Amino acid sequence: MHSPRRQLLSIATALCCALGLPGAAMAQADYPNKPLRVIVPFPPGGASDTLGRMVAQQLSNAWGQPAVVENRPGAGGNIGAEAGAKAAPDGYTLTLAAAGFMAVNPSLYPKLNYDSASDFQPVALLVRAPLLLVVNPTKVDATTARDFVQLAKRQPGKIAIGNGGTGTAQHLGGVSFALAAGIDVAHVPYKGSAPATNDLLGGVTDAQFDNLVTLVPFVKSGKLRALGVSSKQRVSALPDVPTLSEAALPGFEDGTWYGIVAPRGTPQPIVEKLNAELRRMLAQPDTQQKLLSMGLEPAGGTAAEFGTLIHSEIAKYRDIVRKAHVTLD
Repeated sequence: MHSPRRQLLSIATALCCALGLPGAAMAQADYPNKPLRVIVPFPPGGASDTLGRMVAQQLSNAWGQPAVVENRPGAGGNIGAEAGAKAAPDGYTLTLAAAGFMAVNPSLYPKLNYDSASDFQPVALLVRAPLLLVVNPTKVDATTARDFVQLAKRQPGKIAIGNGGTGTAQHLGGVSFALAAGIDVAHVPYKGSAPATNDLLGGVTDAQFDNLVTLVPFVKSGKLRALGVSSKQRVSALPDVPTLSEAALPGFEDGTWYGIVAPRGTPQPIVEKLNAELRRMLAQPDTQQKLLSMGLEPAGGTAAEFGTLIHSEIAKYRDIVRKAHVTLD
């Protein structure tokens, strides 16, 4: 015997057919009616994984359907990105997008199995993540970003700036800062921010340009000295630290970002429903407080605005990679 729900769906489907509406219209109206998947192209732990789980929890709470995080790390985010791009465009598979694999990798990898500009449907920009310039105070005699720039100019090629890997947004943020300041520094890549920070604390490197969530605890403990943040305005996590624009390079702004994308072809009503729910999440005071404590700035906006950002970032990093001759070798 048919359940009342199934009988109602059958009647609604028949009405759609009678009115000439495609079957997809019913699927969109009933969305979501099964579990969702959020692909995070990075390992468990860290800001990206935290964001993915916040999204999954919000959607699950709002819609009463399970939303599961699937970590698919590797190849600078390319493995998870490919899985997300090739998923069915029905709104049930979402991908946590990061500036690295969406905007940087197209200029670094000679061949990708996805096209970040055409294989994804932007859904919502979640956060912007300013970068923080820090130094080991026992090695670098600089108390301001201006001091650091002057020191680097006196010692071309001698100051070593660690980063979480060649081609990461953190690496290219450091490259962008060096280009803007007109300094020659040694960029030292590591397999992740944690080993880079360990070597900075140990005095192997001199400085680091990285996410606040990685560096703020060491700044607050006095083990590292913060010289400036790359955002347009100061951040609440370190209110006494000036922006790099204030401290040394007027107009300088950089940083990374995270958002949610779906496979290209995902129906627009589903994209709009997802966007509205994610913006609702970002407007919640407890969510904002948690993000700000991690050094992340809540964003939001429309899906179209996020799409414009992605395209502009691809062009921006293409220019930086070309000017700095950055390669994966």
